[in-house]
Amino acid sequence: MAYNMKDVFYLDTSILTTTSAGDGIQNIDLSSYVDPIARGRAKGTGLAIYKVFFDFSNSADNAPVPAGSTGSLRVGLISSPGLPSAAVGSTTLTAGTIVAGNDLMIAGADFTAGGTAAGDPAPHMFLKPSKEVPYVVVRDQVSLMVDVKTAMSTNTLISVRIECAQVTLDQSTLNQLLRTQTV
Repeated sequence: MAYNMKDVFYLDTSILTTTSAGDGIQNIDLSSYVDPIARGRAKGTGLAIYKVFFDFSNSADNAPVPAGSTGSLRVGLISSPGLPSAAVGSTTLTAGTIVAGNDLMIAGADFTAGGTAAGDPAPHMFLKPSKEVPYVVVRDQVSLMVDVKTAMSTNTLISVRIECAQVTLDQSTLNQLLRTQTV
């Protein structure tokens, strides 16, 4: 599924970890980009996500998370989990939500701040869509979800940027996507 550069656009959102452990959710409304109902001769449309970029930064400025910070978290972009937005620590995600085996999972990364002055390893991206095989969303929302396992010692802003394009879907593809993205 190749895409034309003029069709590509970006969506983004972010969530703040604060300095406590817990789970959080920030939703992106896609209802103006997705229409899974074919009407007459008009085909249904989905949102093809080609690339996902995660950023972990110091919430106080435009800098990276400071060297010497501690904490660990897992972050994921999930298709239509049907959950409301919630600040970190005010919700609980079901086990198995932010894992590559979840059919609703679009992209995910792990971030660890080990408290070393020399810095820490780069975030590990364990799942991502591609230009050749995009994740096509046919539901009204995607969610940035975070599971902070070890509280971050620094308020960390987690941002996601999504490279995407609207795509027209034939009925059989649309039906298959609806089946796999039903909560």
